[in-house]
This record gives sequence, structure tokens and C-alpha cells, in this order.
Amino acid sequence: MRNPTFRHERELIAQGYCPVGIDEAGCGPLAGPVIAAACIVPLHARIALLRDSKLLSAAQRERALALLAQRGAVWGIGAASVVEIDTVNIRQATHLAMRRAVAVLLEASSSAATHALVDAWHIPNLPIPQRAIIGGDRIVKSIAAASIIAKVHRDRLMVEYDAMYPEYGFSRHKGYGTKAHLEAIAKYGITSLHRATFCHYALDKKDGKC
Repeated sequence: MRNPTFRHERELIAQGYCPVGIDEAGCGPLAGPVIAAACIVPLHARIALLRDSKLLSAAQRERALALLAQRGAVWGIGAASVVEIDTVNIRQATHLAMRRAVAVLLEASSSAATHALVDAWHIPNLPIPQRAIIGGDRIVKSIAAASIIAKVHRDRLMVEYDAMYPEYGFSRHKGYGTKAHLEAIAKYGITSLHRATFCHYALDKKDGKC
């Protein structure tokens, strides 16, 4: 498998744009928010670890994040809460988190003519032009960077939540529907950190009851 490149970013720069990579973490878990990141990565940032966050260990993701900060990357983080996910559905909540991430980035960046490169999604009502790229986190460096940033940020949150609710094991499974997590929900019920719509479906699928 080839590593991501700056090909799409170079195309946008040639057209007068500043490329912004956008990706999310946490669409699938039963607990915790969905987190999005919007990131500008300088073309001179030579970071071999930039790839889809799912292909990296936790230690590699932390290292990549540190290198992004050291080498001039700028990013914004956006989140959609559990309540928002249960209210509007995960797709709409992810769009919301992505728009929030872009808003934070635009506040922090001096680049006026920005253009988004988005992993798979087309984001409604985004205030800047965008291009959806299927598998973008595996072929576009700025999207890969955004995937790492979002994943590290969300994982850190789940570790914090583990201290609040140690019986659920959030630091281990990060809110995903593992066997241990489902057993904890069945034993202790759901918390304010759980997505009720997701949990009911997961438990229904597991044993036919909520």
C-alpha cells in the first residue's frame, strides 16, 4: 500500500487555494462524541507517519501529532455531542462536527482562500469549497493528518471518561461495542456518555432486548 502524498494539495495550491484536510473519528462507537479535525499541513513537513490513523498504533499517532505541531501544521477541532448524535443522527452530527472544526481552523489561520479535501463525505453548508475523496485518509496527506488529530483527541477524551466511569473500560475500547463494553452496559445500564440509539440497537442485536 502506498503512503499518502501531497498531490491533491499541490493541485489546489496551483489554483491559488490553501488546502485543508478534514476527517472524523468516532462515527461507530456506542459512547462518546464524534470528533472532526480540519488541518493545514505545510508541504515541507516531512512526516513519514502521516497515514490513515487506523493503520497506526496509539504511540505512533501521538508521535505524528507532536511532529505536526513541531513542523507548522495548523488545525481546528470540532465535536458533536452524544445528545446531538441521538437527536439528529450520526451522519448529520458528523457534518456538524466537521463544520465546527473548519470554523475553528479559519479563526486560527491567516489563509483566506481555503479549499477542503474531505475523506469520503460531502459536507452540507460548508463555508469553503470542498472535494470529497473516497479513501482520502489513505491517499491524501492532509486528510491523513486530520484523521490522526481527530483520533488522538477523541482517544484522550475517552481516557478521561474512563476515570469517571471505570466500570465501563472506556480507556480500553474507546466506546466501541466490544463484548466487554456490551456486558458492562447490560450490567450497569447506560450513562450520559452513551448514545442511547446506538446502545439499544446493539443490545437488541446481541440478545433481543434493550
